[in-house]
Amino acid sequence: MVDDLVGPVAARFPSVAFRTRSVEGHPGEVLVEASRHAELLVVGSRGHGVLSGVVLGSVSQHCTVHAASPVLVHRSLR
Repeated sequence: MVDDLVGPVAARFPSVAFRTRSVEGHPGEVLVEASRHAELLVVGSRGHGVLSGVVLGSVSQHCTVHAASPVLVHRSLR
Protein backbone atom coordinates (compact mmCIF):
# COMPACT_ATOMS: atom_id res chain seq x y z
CA MET A 1 0.00 0.00 0.00
CA VAL A 2 2.82 2.43 0.86
CA ASP A 3 4.58 1.76 -2.44
CA ASP A 4 1.34 2.45 -4.31
CA LEU A 5 1.08 5.85 -2.61
CA VAL A 6 4.74 6.89 -2.75
CA GLY A 7 5.57 5.50 -6.20
CA PRO A 8 3.79 8.16 -8.27
CA VAL A 9 5.18 10.99 -6.11
CA ALA A 10 8.72 9.60 -6.29
CA ALA A 11 8.41 9.31 -10.08
CA ARG A 12 7.31 12.95 -10.28
CA PHE A 13 10.23 14.15 -8.13
CA PRO A 14 13.21 11.91 -9.03
CA SER A 15 15.76 14.16 -7.30
CA VAL A 16 14.08 13.63 -3.90
CA ALA A 17 15.11 10.61 -1.82
CA PHE A 18 12.13 8.75 -0.36
CA ARG A 19 12.47 6.18 2.42
CA THR A 20 9.38 4.38 3.64
CA ARG A 21 8.69 1.98 6.45
CA SER A 22 5.72 0.69 8.36
CA VAL A 23 5.78 0.95 12.16
CA GLU A 24 3.20 -0.17 14.71
CA GLY A 25 2.25 2.12 17.57
CA HIS A 26 0.42 5.34 18.39
CA PRO A 27 0.82 7.56 15.31
CA GLY A 28 1.89 10.67 17.23
CA GLU A 29 4.53 8.86 19.26
CA VAL A 30 5.87 6.94 16.25
CA LEU A 31 6.21 10.16 14.24
CA VAL A 32 7.86 12.05 17.11
CA GLU A 33 10.40 9.23 17.45
CA ALA A 34 11.03 9.36 13.68
CA SER A 35 11.60 13.12 13.93
CA ARG A 36 14.67 12.47 16.07
CA HIS A 37 16.42 11.20 12.92
CA ALA A 38 14.89 13.60 10.38
CA GLU A 39 15.68 17.02 8.98
CA LEU A 40 11.96 17.67 8.45
CA LEU A 41 8.82 15.82 9.55
CA VAL A 42 5.93 16.17 7.09
CA VAL A 43 2.46 15.16 8.27
CA GLY A 44 -0.99 15.53 6.78
CA SER A 45 -3.99 16.90 8.61
CA ARG A 46 -7.64 16.12 8.24
CA GLY A 47 -8.27 18.70 10.97
CA HIS A 48 -10.59 17.96 13.86
CA GLY A 49 -9.41 20.78 16.13
CA VAL A 50 -8.23 24.38 15.91
CA LEU A 51 -4.79 25.76 16.84
CA SER A 52 -3.78 29.38 16.09
CA GLY A 53 -6.40 29.68 13.37
CA VAL A 54 -5.02 26.68 11.48
CA VAL A 55 -7.12 23.53 11.53
CA LEU A 56 -5.10 20.61 12.91
CA GLY A 57 -5.84 17.03 13.79
CA SER A 58 -4.70 15.52 17.08
CA VAL A 59 -1.70 13.68 15.58
CA SER A 60 -0.39 16.69 13.66
CA GLN A 61 -0.87 18.88 16.74
CA HIS A 62 1.03 16.33 18.87
CA CYS A 63 3.88 16.35 16.34
CA THR A 64 4.13 20.15 16.23
CA VAL A 65 4.48 20.25 20.01
CA HIS A 66 6.82 17.29 20.60
CA ALA A 67 8.86 16.68 17.44
CA ALA A 68 12.65 16.99 17.56
CA SER A 69 12.80 18.39 14.00
CA PRO A 70 10.84 21.10 12.20
CA VAL A 71 7.33 19.98 11.24
CA LEU A 72 5.42 20.80 8.07
CA VAL A 73 1.68 20.16 8.31
CA HIS A 74 0.06 19.75 4.90
CA ARG A 75 -3.67 20.21 4.62
CA SER A 76 -5.47 19.39 1.40
CA LEU A 77 -7.73 22.17 0.18
CA ARG A 78 -10.26 19.76 -1.30
